[in-house]
Amino acid sequence: MASGTAPLATVQGAGTAQSTNGYLPALVALTTLFFMWGFLTCLNDVIIPHFKTLFDLSYAQAMLVQTAFFAAYGVMSIPSSRLVRWLGYKLGIIVGLGGGAAGCLLFYPAASAQSYPFFLFALFVLATGIVVIQVSANPYVAELGPAKTASSRLTLTQAFNSAATMIAPEFGRHFILKGTALDVAAQAALAPAALVAYRLSESQSVQLPYVGLAAALVLLAALIWFAKMPRIHEPTPEGGLGGRGQSAWVHPHLVWGALAIFAYVGAEVAIGSIVVNYFKLPKIAGLGENAAAGYLKYYGGGAMIGRFIGSFTLRRFRPSKLLGLHALAAIVLLFVTMATSGRVAMWSVLAVGLFNSIMFPTIFTLAVDGLGSATEQGSGILCTAIIGGAAIPPLQGKLADLIGPQPSFVVPALCYAYIVWYGLKGSKLRRSV
Repeated sequence: MASGTAPLATVQGAGTAQSTNGYLPALVALTTLFFMWGFLTCLNDVIIPHFKTLFDLSYAQAMLVQTAFFAAYGVMSIPSSRLVRWLGYKLGIIVGLGGGAAGCLLFYPAASAQSYPFFLFALFVLATGIVVIQVSANPYVAELGPAKTASSRLTLTQAFNSAATMIAPEFGRHFILKGTALDVAAQAALAPAALVAYRLSESQSVQLPYVGLAAALVLLAALIWFAKMPRIHEPTPEGGLGGRGQSAWVHPHLVWGALAIFAYVGAEVAIGSIVVNYFKLPKIAGLGENAAAGYLKYYGGGAMIGRFIGSFTLRRFRPSKLLGLHALAAIVLLFVTMATSGRVAMWSVLAVGLFNSIMFPTIFTLAVDGLGSATEQGSGILCTAIIGGAAIPPLQGKLADLIGPQPSFVVPALCYAYIVWYGLKGSKLRRSV
């Protein structure tokens, strides 16, 4: 991959007399961004079961919601990084918020047309805006303070991203899943005119919520415009393994880290995407769609709690080992949910969120550690690897169609197994010759 991604920049005055308090307004503004993109991303877990019933989709087809959303990371990360480098971080964030708002507004005509492909296009546009924001914000937060506390700082900021994942399911339950979802058999029993009216009503249930979210993104863009953000510059090549002009691809721990990001995002998204339909199974909970969606907040809530805890534990223990232990715990919980039923199966899969908590920020900071001047390119590679959220959920969905939702959790379990290896071995700094 050619260089040209957003620079993992340094703050003007970092390491000088500028105090941590000088970074606080910027951290508050960026934390709000983390909250919003967590909120919008988590809403996908609510609209997946909604669309599955509305459009009579298989599990694999319903997971295309995540494919459309996370494909933007693979397709748009490098163009977005170049855009941010040209515009600057602040204007880049504002443009990203505008793109996200445009995607939200596209839900209105998509609902009127009752078109699943149109919804997928709207999600891609929305996600493109988030990519522009995230390409800027992750490295920005990592550099708003000492390098040795970058993992804990990014983890703390992302805790507010997880807070959004507790609120978004409740928002979706009350504003999107507010009606009574009819299964395929019940829809088939309706008279033709009644069926058309039902499907129009259900598809339009997303219109006002997403228009409201578009307005919130525009308001946030206005706030960012007036916010004072520290100036940041490209890093110098000294002090890292990377030399001037050197490619990030020569660093194995970066390459393995990109695969770890791919696996982590894929596993996290796949689990959240299938949970509502999983809890509808008689063997697991037999819940209705609305009630099942109410449990999503515990998945995101676990991640939020874990990230607040992780902001402290990552300062006391080696991040690579903590990453391996968290991934191992996630594997154990997934095998528990596959081997049990009822409330044990429910709460074991929800508890995976607690151990997801530190994974993304820890993988990110381990992977860019020691890259020096190649950090810019490495950051872009890692952002592109978020496309795992587009690839893994349909894979689990296809397996769920073939053998059932419960045994399909072997897919994210394999992803976490790779992360165990990366934390304990693959993240060690070394350079290929």
